[in-house]
Amino acid sequence: MDFATWLAFFAASWAISISPGAGAVAAMSAGLTHGFRRGYLTTLGLVLGIWTQIVVVGVGLGALVATSATAFAVIKWAGVAYLVWLGVQQWRAPARPIAQASADAVPQRARDLIVRGWIINALNPKGTVFLLAVVPQFLDLSQPLAPQYGVIALTLGFTDLVVMAGYTALAARLLRTLKSTAHVRALNRVFGSLFVVAGGLLALFKRSA
Repeated sequence: MDFATWLAFFAASWAISISPGAGAVAAMSAGLTHGFRRGYLTTLGLVLGIWTQIVVVGVGLGALVATSATAFAVIKWAGVAYLVWLGVQQWRAPARPIAQASADAVPQRARDLIVRGWIINALNPKGTVFLLAVVPQFLDLSQPLAPQYGVIALTLGFTDLVVMAGYTALAARLLRTLKSTAHVRALNRVFGSLFVVAGGLLALFKRSA
């Protein structure tokens, strides 16, 4: 991949990362619930999920997901169920300001936060189909593909780490200004609803003919 091609993909990757979706909701939800430092662990999982998708596309399994109705449906509905479950959990989360929550609650394990982010991006056939459509445009088929996929993975990982840091910090800073449990409860329900909406949008997503 030459520099001009990489620069074009670098610009595209910012648009991919900034565009709202389940990942952005997860990052903001983590910041809302755990604060920035701990909530940012979810972003590490999101990046691992993106890298999983790139590996799937790179080894050719992405084409199977895109063309096999059964494989597509299994992954899609697993992703839908997980997003809806996250929405219900967020809706029912205790309405406590973050300072009080961090003092009273047992912190969620770092591994659990990372796995949560990974599942959100890994179980998303929409992401697989999207990568199948976008990534080949930036590949030089006359050159070895593995290094090019590596560059693509690192570039998408970098932009996601930066963008999701912004989403996480925004939610964490917002929550720290809230003293009323009613306001915190309302935010929990907003983010819970957003997870359910993301699940609903994924449920409506169909393979291209």
